[in-house]
Amino acid sequence: ANYPPPSPELLARSLTDSDMRCAPYEFPEESPIEQLEEKRHRLERQISQDVKLEPEILLRAKQDFMKIDSAVPFTDLVDAAKCVVKALFIREKYMALSLQTFYKTTGRSLQELSQRPPDIDAYEDLHESPVDSDMSVHAPVSETHPYEGQDMKNLPPDAGYSCKMVDGVIHVYTAQNPMDKSTELDLPYPDLQEYIADMNVMMALIINGPVKSFCYRRLQYLSSKFQMHVLLNEMKELAAQKKVPHRDFYNIRKVDTHIHASSCMNQKHLLRFIKSSMKKYPDEIVRMQGGRGQTMMEVFENMNLTAYDLSVDTLDMHADRNTFHRFDKFNSKYNPIGESILREIFIKTDNHIHGKYFGHIVKEVMSDLEESKYQNAELRLSIYGRSMDEWDKLALWAVSHSVYSDNVRWLVQIPRLFDVYRTKQQLSNFQQMLENIFLPLFEVTINPSSHPQLHLLLQHVVGFDSVDDESKPEHHVFNLDSPSPARWCDDDNPPYSYYLYYMYVNMTVLNHLRRRRGFNTFVLRPHCGEAGPIHHLVSGFMLSENISHGLLLRKAPVLQYLYYLAQVGIAMSPLSNNSLFLSYHRNPLPEYLSRGLMVSLSTDDPLQFHFTKEPLMEEYSIAAQVWKLSSCDMCELARNSVLMSGFSHKSKSHWLGPDYTKEGPISNDIRRTNVPDIRVGYRYETLCEELHLITQAIRTQELDRIEEEDGLSFTSSQPTR
Repeated sequence: ANYPPPSPELLARSLTDSDMRCAPYEFPEESPIEQLEEKRHRLERQISQDVKLEPEILLRAKQDFMKIDSAVPFTDLVDAAKCVVKALFIREKYMALSLQTFYKTTGRSLQELSQRPPDIDAYEDLHESPVDSDMSVHAPVSETHPYEGQDMKNLPPDAGYSCKMVDGVIHVYTAQNPMDKSTELDLPYPDLQEYIADMNVMMALIINGPVKSFCYRRLQYLSSKFQMHVLLNEMKELAAQKKVPHRDFYNIRKVDTHIHASSCMNQKHLLRFIKSSMKKYPDEIVRMQGGRGQTMMEVFENMNLTAYDLSVDTLDMHADRNTFHRFDKFNSKYNPIGESILREIFIKTDNHIHGKYFGHIVKEVMSDLEESKYQNAELRLSIYGRSMDEWDKLALWAVSHSVYSDNVRWLVQIPRLFDVYRTKQQLSNFQQMLENIFLPLFEVTINPSSHPQLHLLLQHVVGFDSVDDESKPEHHVFNLDSPSPARWCDDDNPPYSYYLYYMYVNMTVLNHLRRRRGFNTFVLRPHCGEAGPIHHLVSGFMLSENISHGLLLRKAPVLQYLYYLAQVGIAMSPLSNNSLFLSYHRNPLPEYLSRGLMVSLSTDDPLQFHFTKEPLMEEYSIAAQVWKLSSCDMCELARNSVLMSGFSHKSKSHWLGPDYTKEGPISNDIRRTNVPDIRVGYRYETLCEELHLITQAIRTQELDRIEEEDGLSFTSSQPTR
């Protein structure tokens, strides 16, 4: 086709435009961007030539960032440190008053801060170990049974005191007439007003926003620091363990720090025992029914059961998925075959046969512990407070059936069931329950001949425990307006802190009286923080030497940091928690361990949660597999369990080394504990750094001004009543 030629003007204009334009991926030679960059470089060179940086300017520039060792601005650090130190002083005061132990390293830091002399009475009297570092790892075994061959005429003499409970607290008088107050013994204890004031201070601390942030960051730092320690030193720790001859995880001492005597056997053990008892004692009268005795055979015939019919599934005592958050269903699991009759016959100390079968099966469990040699337990026995003779019945059971082992110590647990007893008209007020629990203890301390069997039993009791379902709602807040125990006549149960305070004050008075008489003293080790409100953990921190469970610390960073600084022992039972309150993978034990809290593994209730003959080893093995614990971690947990247990100083000297009461790596003997000095040194140095952080911040302020502003005495002097 013939097209007309383009216009000359249009052709000239298009050629001109083509010279000026370029492809989108090409830059023209005179680009504005290049020109701007060139101008900027020339300006920078000119500035660098005109201005010379002085050394001090460079120094100031280098300091404009947060130092790792401070972690928070100094003003925030001082405010948080005041609160943390205040809480530690509160705990130290209550531990000193009750003759319980306060962690030595923390106590030394507080003494340096307050510039007061060491309070010797605040710590347990520990005599120097009579044996050297080459002594046997086995504590000497008792050659004679402590309950057998005792001459009741050679008991300590009567002190001639009298005692009476006033407003929920027992007072001791030198005269036989307790109405004469001029003869009252000076046995110190914190009064109610002081306790409520300290409780309010603690409650204000744990909800303080800046303090929560400070403690949370310190806990995160501790976790990260431990991970760094593991990366750098794990192989060194393993090499140190390999150099130790003969010692490994299997043959180091382990203490089951939280286990109930009524469920200390596994279900197969109980099944075999019931079957053997049916064959051995078929015609023995085991209970009274309608005024006539029932034999063992008749009891099972009424249930249409024979020994052959019984199986583990028939007993139905193992916790399952249906017990999760159902404490009522869990409690029913204590009844074999769902029958409370069998529980009364086989796992009660107070029944028609005076706890004969229960004594036998507990002795079999003790025999298994002695055979294992390296496992020990602290069994809980129950005192309910319904009648005054419960202590005598319990002591008679232990002494008459010779229920004793060098591998076992006792704790006495007091269930918080006042509302149940009050509803059944078994008690008229709460003070009556307290009298039933504590008056026999004062009587036997004043005059051992009044309860001779109880005097023998108490020599092997190390403390008190408070037990029940913590998730029960509390309808009352403990304050100064709360009714006194004598006026608490409601069907409602007193709150947790109410129970713990009156247990603590009576135990405190009892400890001072027993120390005067040269007898052993007791500690408070309640169930605490398994469920329920956070203030349970506040009461536990103030009043208890150790606690059991402590799961709720994971939700309370301030309290968790305080429990770390004070090294409060926590006996944790992951398998128990897994069936009742918290799934295994969510359990905070590995987190607590990495941060340096004083945690140990325990079984709680082998009858409900465990399958093997060695429930404590089962607990360790599952924890090691699920959380990938190293050999060093396992041995550290075992060492912690011995440290926080109630076994004697002499036994601990054999198990941990004669210097175990000292601070730092020198306290450790790897030949006995299999814990490398590297790990013990890391824990000690980290704790000292944290204590130094808060105490150094306080030192920059005037201590007197802190006392004046906050109204807290930094001395552990004994309060007046």
